[in-house]
Amino acid sequence: MNSPRVLLLSGVVAGLLTGVALARWVFFADEATPASSSPITAPPATATNGAASMLSKQLSADDARRLAEVLAQVRREYVDEVPDDKLVDSAVRGMLSGLDAHSAYLDPREFEEIRRGAAGHYPGIGIEVAAENGFIKVQRPLEDSPAARAGIRTGDLILRIDGEPVGINVAEAIEQMRGPAGSLVRLTVRRAARDELVDVVLERARVEVHSVSSSRLDTRYGYLRIASFSDTTPTDFAAAIQRLRGEQPELKGIVIDLRNNPGGVLESAVAVADAMLDQGNIVMARGRAADARFRMDAEPGQLMTGLDIAVLTNGASASAAEIVAGALKDNGRALLVGRRTYGKGSVQSVIPLSNGHAIKLTTSRYATPSGVYINDRGIDPDITLSGPDSAPTDPVIDDEVRAALRELQRRAPRGTRTAEAKPPRTS
Repeated sequence: MNSPRVLLLSGVVAGLLTGVALARWVFFADEATPASSSPITAPPATATNGAASMLSKQLSADDARRLAEVLAQVRREYVDEVPDDKLVDSAVRGMLSGLDAHSAYLDPREFEEIRRGAAGHYPGIGIEVAAENGFIKVQRPLEDSPAARAGIRTGDLILRIDGEPVGINVAEAIEQMRGPAGSLVRLTVRRAARDELVDVVLERARVEVHSVSSSRLDTRYGYLRIASFSDTTPTDFAAAIQRLRGEQPELKGIVIDLRNNPGGVLESAVAVADAMLDQGNIVMARGRAADARFRMDAEPGQLMTGLDIAVLTNGASASAAEIVAGALKDNGRALLVGRRTYGKGSVQSVIPLSNGHAIKLTTSRYATPSGVYINDRGIDPDITLSGPDSAPTDPVIDDEVRAALRELQRRAPRGTRTAEAKPPRTS
């Protein structure tokens, strides 16, 4: 039987949410099998036996003998007895990790994490955290989340979870804070402002991750931050544009902040780019298999009619964020300001296996509309800012946001393309 596949773009890890990694693994499913809802069924035993038979036929006698010899030596000589299934798992992990930095073997928990990561919601408490100076630090509580309602603040250090000390392993801390909606978790945090310890009991709930935020810079210019790309980002993006237009009738331009955006759902990135373009290519990909070669183009009409755009990037702008930045730059729709992007230009297929496992396999490399394959090279901005990478902060006082705003104001007389506005998209 044919296993359903999921395509994904993996970005760089820029922090973690309780319930979903922000190494936003961007993926979309084949039309018949949406990754967010369709059940994944294991191949029957005959298919598994057939795969084993095929493997023996494809390996040379020398290769098969070498694998058998290593397995026999490990079984007999290794200091501890290791179950055969663990040996096989380790062998498969080694095989895939040896291909490139993005191919991997996924156990059921890791596979579920990938599926959950694109959905834009998860069960948890709703905080973004990162390791910093030997502590787990709260980067921000998500709006209207259990963490926000319980008073968790940006800068808080999480010292204990349910009475257990927290190490510096962010993934382990995330795992401790996870749990079904309605269950309770107790956090002991140190308040940065007053250096006091506070115990907080939170009730886990379904957390909606809104990856787009906006604010006004002055009467004619607005600011829009895309933290990552999930299934809900195109809708959130359209709502933010509509909100800025409503609040600022004289709106002339927008600074779009993609700094520290690690990527996200491929189709969401394409939809966001399309919302700012009337026509032209957005992304192209090539690979050996027929379904690994594709091209995605803009449709007529846009949401940003009459608005100038500056896009802020840095070395942590990766993957799907680079697709948006490259599409806008190469189509002459936006001015890129900041620093060279990360250079994550490959596409992975997530292929389900039996027993809830999956493999994440690099199957394509993608290019920007100008035909440049950006893997390991990134995208250079039109205006390069000096100094080290800077993470987004309050846009009113953010020096790099102000620099992008000045560039927009300087180029204001040139105007922008115009077209009939599109209705907001949903995904």
